[in-house]
Amino acid sequence: MTNAIFKGRRAAHLENDFLRVTVLEEGGHIAEVLDKRAGVSPLWIPHWTSLEPSDFSPDQHSNFGTGADAKLLAGIMGHNLCLDLFGGPSPEEAVAGFTVHGEASVDRYDITESSGQLLQRLTLPMAQLKFERSVQLHGQYVRIREVVENLSAMDRPLAWTQHVTLSPPFLDPATTQFRASMTRSVVSQADPGFNAYLTPGKEFSWPIAPRRDGGESDLRQMHKTAPASGYTAHLADPQRDHAYFVAFTPQFRQAFGYVWKRADFPWLGIWEENCSRQASPWDGKTVTRGMEFGVSPFPETRREMVDRNRLLDAAAYKWIASRGRLDAEYWISSQVTEVIPESLTWPKVF
Repeated sequence: MTNAIFKGRRAAHLENDFLRVTVLEEGGHIAEVLDKRAGVSPLWIPHWTSLEPSDFSPDQHSNFGTGADAKLLAGIMGHNLCLDLFGGPSPEEAVAGFTVHGEASVDRYDITESSGQLLQRLTLPMAQLKFERSVQLHGQYVRIREVVENLSAMDRPLAWTQHVTLSPPFLDPATTQFRASMTRSVVSQADPGFNAYLTPGKEFSWPIAPRRDGGESDLRQMHKTAPASGYTAHLADPQRDHAYFVAFTPQFRQAFGYVWKRADFPWLGIWEENCSRQASPWDGKTVTRGMEFGVSPFPETRREMVDRNRLLDAAAYKWIASRGRLDAEYWISSQVTEVIPESLTWPKVF
């Protein structure tokens, strides 16, 4: 592990002959998974200048807006952890200091190395949670383990999502292909952008989604023309112990994806942004696809999550017991290949 400055941010690198993984000190984001053979990291680096969240000031940095997402937008990169919110705070929570996707996306992590692993730790004072993540390299794979501990004396509902976002140069709406082990799906009622092309609230079977114009779209590829936006929620295949997604770009001959235990994270949310957001800091320039796997189907407030309770016969959040803990494990895979893998399996590296 080496300490570094990455895109102007305090960070740490962990690398081997195949990969370099970069995590940010503030926000804890996995900002980069660079495949040294392909020469590219698929993860999103916004076009705007990134700030340490602790340096963010609403008065000095008004280009990020005035909402509860402003502090997050100022420092977001790549794969950010949504804990213990997936979505926005309530108005009362926002006044108390909660930001979109929760404290874990903006607070400072303690980063150390132990036995070849990179360890990220933090305590969330408002949520009363303790979090730890270990990152370990195994050839062309990254093994990640996470632990969430409840410091309070109350059982409580928990949102916990891995907000993985891909962008150019890896992501090309016209050529990048996707595969995922999903089954039942639904289009969000509320589109996160401003040019929704899918039918709101409509249920469908992965990967063919209903469009507003009466046609159909194959979600194994992004909507090719801009502006466009959308959000869909997908339930992982109940016949598999593990879930996955993989993205392949012919330009770099790179297949990049994640594998996780379905019992840990039963939902995958797909967020598309293709130059639909014109306000600052987006400025109509952002092309991203979020592949967001977690315990909840939609980004929404805590109250909305609890009121929803279930969707498609599956839970919309997890409970964490008083003084209890939950753990999860997932893997990142990066391969150089001529064709997209039709599936990803749990790596057998031990």
